[in-house]
Amino acid sequence: MKLSRRSLFATTAAVAAAAAPAAAATGPAAEHGVGRGARTGFERLAADGYAPLDGQRVGVVTNPTGITRDVRHIVDVMHGDDRVDLIAVFGPEHGFRGTAQAGGSEGRYDDPATGLPVYDTYLKSGQALADVFTASGVDTVVFDIQDVGARFYTYIWTLFDCMEAAALAGKRFMVLDRPNPVSGRAALGPVLHKEFATFVGRQPISQAHGMTVAELARLFNGEFLTTPVQLETVRMSGWRRSDFYDASGLPWVPPSPNMPTPETALVYAGTCLFEGTNLSEGRGTTRPFELLGAEGIDGRWAAAANGLGLAGVRFREAYFAPTFSKFQGKTVGGVQLHVHDREAFDPVRTGIGLLVSAKRSWSGFAWRPDNWIDRLTGSTLVRTLIDAGADTDEVVAGWQEELAGFRRMRREYLLYR
Repeated sequence: MKLSRRSLFATTAAVAAAAAPAAAATGPAAEHGVGRGARTGFERLAADGYAPLDGQRVGVVTNPTGITRDVRHIVDVMHGDDRVDLIAVFGPEHGFRGTAQAGGSEGRYDDPATGLPVYDTYLKSGQALADVFTASGVDTVVFDIQDVGARFYTYIWTLFDCMEAAALAGKRFMVLDRPNPVSGRAALGPVLHKEFATFVGRQPISQAHGMTVAELARLFNGEFLTTPVQLETVRMSGWRRSDFYDASGLPWVPPSPNMPTPETALVYAGTCLFEGTNLSEGRGTTRPFELLGAEGIDGRWAAAANGLGLAGVRFREAYFAPTFSKFQGKTVGGVQLHVHDREAFDPVRTGIGLLVSAKRSWSGFAWRPDNWIDRLTGSTLVRTLIDAGADTDEVVAGWQEELAGFRRMRREYLLYR
């Protein structure tokens, strides 16, 4: 059956309503979960006895973040519940159980805990991924992974690829929502240009999208998928757009090895840009993306960064020795970010300010030879403006028109207001 896009969104709303238990259905206190934090999409689905999955053979796309608030994995919970017919698991980058580092996955294996077949989705897309879904025998693909709110975090493109593949394979697709840990107040930063599309950015969204995974799924289906999938979302209750992760009351599980805390996620949308330079972005330390540096940098960079007057953040002269990645085993100098007002803090503007001040205060500054910075920022704009001597305000001004267009598009797909 082929559904119109309007019908698909109606289906999404209907399933979300059906998955909500009666006690959470009405009233502002129920909607905002006063004193109780957020209830995830999985919690609401389970509370309804998995009714939207009745009669379906189910496969779950997930990783270690797919947990309940008592830190049981949803695959283990569903596998032990006769009300749902779970027959397969699909693992993204880093794997289902999380044993692989950046740029790796776990491959095809049978999960020792449940005996379920685990299929590898990493770097698969289109018909190749559709064939995986077909071979698994599932009727419905369920997605439940914690995102961190940045365009170049690959799980949202696993979501996109899986939606596209499910449409090709004729499968239903369900997204169980989780909080955006850095809030959903605003979209920030440059918008990707399609000629720079990679696995760190498939489609033209902003660098910090300010959306949940269910909202992104709605946007992908409505704007970017050539053939929309039969999409259903189970929204959260008790989450507001202004909420940071600690308001959710949910335990934090690192979504990837270099995302150890919600504080890492808070800065990541800006400081991940240093992956596109010859400076360390802090991988191999206990504070990835909060520590930045290179051999030969001294206190002048911290002084220059503080001189920018960036809102909500201060910079400390710091020295560290990464245990892996750039400058492994060498002591380097740089800065540590200290966010003191997260509501005022703009991670993308901060990332640009740090790039500008690093280039001006350290003569050794260089972009990665492959211009990876263009893939991260989504165009040549940031690199060429900084190379031309532009300051932070001038670089940020360069993407405002495109960002305004994305914000208008985004508004239609938001579930929480």
